[in-house]
Amino acid sequence: MIRVQREDFDPGAEMAAFCAGDTSVGAVASFLGLVRADKTSEGAEGAAVAAMTLEHYPGMTERQLEAIEQEARRRWPLTDVLVIHRHGRLEPGDRIVLVLTASAHRQAAFDACAFLMDWLKTKAPFWKREETAAGARWVDAKASDDAAAERWNG
Repeated sequence: MIRVQREDFDPGAEMAAFCAGDTSVGAVASFLGLVRADKTSEGAEGAAVAAMTLEHYPGMTERQLEAIEQEARRRWPLTDVLVIHRHGRLEPGDRIVLVLTASAHRQAAFDACAFLMDWLKTKAPFWKREETAAGARWVDAKASDDAAAERWNG
């Protein structure tokens, strides 16, 4: 299941609902992404982030996230998947993304969760703009994110 939303979410409540009822599940892996203030993206190190705005194209974003989810389901024996990704203006400490994967076995859940995050970082159509005391700037793609995603192409 994919949800792209402006509203915050409760990771504990999402996990409880995700885990409820299916006794074939032996493992649930999770990733929770937060806005951090301690440094900005490459090229502007040292300036604290006051806020980050995530923009997207409604409709196109959901279709791309669904395609990424389907690729994870094709690669691993998953019982369920949940991806919640926020958009709009977020401040340090705010939740950005939650990925949950369920499988009968832990390795599939771990690998699928890592794959989903790596591909979300590089293939999901979100644009990030950071606000710092020095001004606002669009965040460029990072080579390290591309390298992480590339490991799944082999």
